[in-house]
Amino acid sequence: MPAYAIFDVVEITDPAAMQRYRAAVPAIVARHGGRYLAIGGPVRALEGSRPAPSFPVIIEFPDLAAAQAWHASEDYRDLLALRQAAAHCEAVLVDGLAAA
Repeated sequence: MPAYAIFDVVEITDPAAMQRYRAAVPAIVARHGGRYLAIGGPVRALEGSRPAPSFPVIIEFPDLAAAQAWHASEDYRDLLALRQAAAHCEAVLVDGLAAA
């Protein structure tokens, strides 16, 4: 069943470093079976009192194991550190539902 890595890029503190991250990360995501479903764009809050995400990113993986393997992988490690130094992000992994 699919799994989703959901990010909110709350604040970018080093735009040049984030550009390097954005240029390099799609290939690593793809190597782990991931594909981007959303990268930013207009956001509308529908319910609740929490603020809407600033810049949402949603990546679909074949399953939770693949998503966790991507995030913990050696080939992503340096990019993860680059992103964490260049921006404040919130991130979660979510299990999806099996296809009907």
